[in-house]
Amino acid sequence: MGISEKTVTRRCPPENRREGLPARRESDQPRWRAGTLAYTSSGLYLLFAWLLLGDFSWSMRERSVAPMAQWYLGQLGISNLLFALLTGSIPALLGISIAPIVSVMSDRHRGPRGRRIPFLLMTTPFAAGAMIGLGLTPLLARAVTGWLPGLDATTTALIGFCLSWTIFEIATIAGGAVFGGLLNDVVPPGLIGRFHGLFRAVSLVDGILFNYWLMGHTPGYFTPILVGLGLFYGVSFMLVCLKIREGSYPPVDIASQMQRSPAAGIAGYLRTCFSKPYYVSVFLMMTLAALAFLPMNTFAIRYAGHLHIGMDAYGKVVALTYLISLLLAYPLGWLADVFHPLRVGAVTLGLYAGAMLWTASRAATGEAFLPALLLHGVCSGSYFTCSASLGNRLYPASHFARYASAAGILISLSALFFPVAMGALIDWGGEAYHWVFPAAGGIALCGLVLTVSVYRQFLRHGGLKSYAAP
Repeated sequence: MGISEKTVTRRCPPENRREGLPARRESDQPRWRAGTLAYTSSGLYLLFAWLLLGDFSWSMRERSVAPMAQWYLGQLGISNLLFALLTGSIPALLGISIAPIVSVMSDRHRGPRGRRIPFLLMTTPFAAGAMIGLGLTPLLARAVTGWLPGLDATTTALIGFCLSWTIFEIATIAGGAVFGGLLNDVVPPGLIGRFHGLFRAVSLVDGILFNYWLMGHTPGYFTPILVGLGLFYGVSFMLVCLKIREGSYPPVDIASQMQRSPAAGIAGYLRTCFSKPYYVSVFLMMTLAALAFLPMNTFAIRYAGHLHIGMDAYGKVVALTYLISLLLAYPLGWLADVFHPLRVGAVTLGLYAGAMLWTASRAATGEAFLPALLLHGVCSGSYFTCSASLGNRLYPASHFARYASAAGILISLSALFFPVAMGALIDWGGEAYHWVFPAAGGIALCGLVLTVSVYRQFLRHGGLKSYAAP
């Protein structure tokens, strides 16, 4: 870039440290602040450029690995129950085990590179290497099958897939536990909704590029696509981590930490996150929303295969959903900033519930499934865009990562059992994939009811004008 890191941020004078508000308009004064970081307009643009590059590589990883892994598992001929166990329950179990520990460690860490970036620098090479390992699994399985007596090619491939998949999920979960915290630490609060809208737009561009041009080539080019994406992610995200600068944070009481046993630390974590009914309601609301989208997100590719829909047609419909969502991304981010993500999220979740219940009896054929997939993608994507800044608007900034991880615990606990139960139900019904629609719609309705309850509590804590996180 040819720009010194010092031009990106300036230390904010004590008298001007009102977070998220423009400062004086003089040319030598920074206009935006996030904690101890202060940004001029050019510095803010540069920050956004690096973060959006990071999100592009992060989202390309997210958009590509899961659908390609789901396709590959389908080629191995495993049951829906085992499929749900590998793609849903195991990642959820790892999330419960890893995310809270990493988030608390990150909140307490103080180092030359800040409290978030060191963890991202540590996990990124493992995630990139695991992506390459997943891509090489078919080749390695064929190469070593003859050396392992008693194991056929399918079993060998499944073992290799599970090893790379586990490493990938561990690295992804650990990185995800702090990536949101990094955004919360370096982006000015007054811009966080619009920034998440831009993030959502970049993520959707990734989805369009992958699904329109690459998804249809997965059957013939699984290995080169996944290996290439792994290399791209590793190089680009590491570069972003080296370019982003964090500010200074309040000191941590190290002496009190050393005196606490692990059990006391866990008890303190649970007490901090789950002792207030308000936050428990927020966590449950987020959990129900995540669960509502899970049936289609988990089984859409297998549903399409059951209806003999090719990956090229499937990918182009998904790309269309991302294109529509892209056009809505920034307006929805603006609406979330102006009207609050709780309000806008409630509307989009209600639309999703209605869409899924309406399609429940209409998506038994390939011609009907693709429009239903389009509705699912647009409505669920709109909710993700509207609610992206929800945690930033509701959680206390000093403990953002641990509150976010607490919500992740409940989501992971639900995801630990729900996909397996759904897969078993589909198998029991004789590949009854159409049951995903009423399941999604019913859970979304429950989530809508809880969202209204959270909004009422939100008003009691100050509401739109004077909210103070309890």
